[in-house]
Amino acid sequence: MTPCMQRAPGPVVVDVAGFTLTDAERDRLRHPKVGGVILFARNFANSEQVRRLCDDIRALRSPQLLICVDHEGGRVQRFREGFTAIPPMRELGELWERAPLEACKEATRLGRIIGSELREAGVDLSFTPVLDLDHGRSAVIGNRAFHGDPRVVTLLARSLNHGLLLAGMANCGKHFPGHGWASADSHVALPIDERPLKAIIEHDAAPYGWLGEALFSVMPAHVVYPQVDHQPAGFSRKWLKTILRSRLGFDGVIFSDDLTMEGAAIAGDIHARARAALDAGCDMLLVCNRPDLADALIAKLQWRPGRQWLRRWQALRPGRDV
Repeated sequence: MTPCMQRAPGPVVVDVAGFTLTDAERDRLRHPKVGGVILFARNFANSEQVRRLCDDIRALRSPQLLICVDHEGGRVQRFREGFTAIPPMRELGELWERAPLEACKEATRLGRIIGSELREAGVDLSFTPVLDLDHGRSAVIGNRAFHGDPRVVTLLARSLNHGLLLAGMANCGKHFPGHGWASADSHVALPIDERPLKAIIEHDAAPYGWLGEALFSVMPAHVVYPQVDHQPAGFSRKWLKTILRSRLGFDGVIFSDDLTMEGAAIAGDIHARARAALDAGCDMLLVCNRPDLADALIAKLQWRPGRQWLRRWQALRPGRDV
C-alpha cells in the first residue's frame, strides 16, 4: 500500500455510552479498524458538552475520526437544547403543494441550519436526507419522508443538500433503494418489498440517480426485495454494485445501516454481517449499541482500503482539513 493508504481510517463506525469517553472507549476509538463515531441523544447534554466530547474524539487520531449523527429533524433529531428545532421533512412536502419554490428555499435554509449548528458542535456528517417515498405504509419512515412523488423528493433533497454544503457539510441519502413501501421496521424485523425491479427503479430509487453528484454518501436499507435479490439491499452486490454504482453511477461512500439491527440478522453473526456488507460494496460499517460486538468485529475483521477509499472518505468532510 502507498503511505496515503496506510494512513487511511478503518471502515467501522462505533458509538460511545455517555457524555464523556471512558478509557475503554478511547482504546476502541484508537483501533486502526475504526474510522468513525456515531453520536446519539444519550451523548448530548448541551452544546458545550458535546463540543468537548467531539474535541476529545478528534484528538485521538490522525487522520481524525469521522463524527456522525442522525439529525434529520422531527422525531429524529438527536441534539435538542440550544439547537434549532427542525420540523419533519413531510412539512416541506406539504409546503411544496402550496408553493414549490418557497419549499425549496426553506429546504436550503434548514439544511444550512442543520449543517452549521452541527459543525459548530464538532460533528462532521448528519445521516440525512431521507429519500424514501411517503407511500403511507411505513410507520418507521412516516413523516421523515418529504413526499410520495420521487420528483418532489429529489428537488427538496437537492435544496437541503445545498444548504448543508453551504455550511461545509456533506450528506447521506437513505435508505437505498427505498424503505417507504415495506411496512415492517427493520430495527426489530426484516421488512419485505415484493415489487418488481422496474417499479422500484422508476419510483423509489429514482432520486438516487437524479441527484447524481449531489449525493456524497448513501445508506442502503435492511429490506429484502425478493424479485431482485434474496439478500437485503445492504448485503446485495446486485443492489450496491450493479445498480447503485454501475447503473446509477454513484461514486460516494456507502454506509451500512446498523449491523446490530434485526433486519441485518439474516446474514449471521457480526463478523458474517460485516463481511457480507463489505463484499456487497459497503465502505463503512455501523455497529451501534453493542460495544461487545464492535470489539469482537475490529479484533478479527480483515480489511484493506480500496483504490478510491480515501478520496471518498475525505469528501465527507468538505469543510474540514484532514
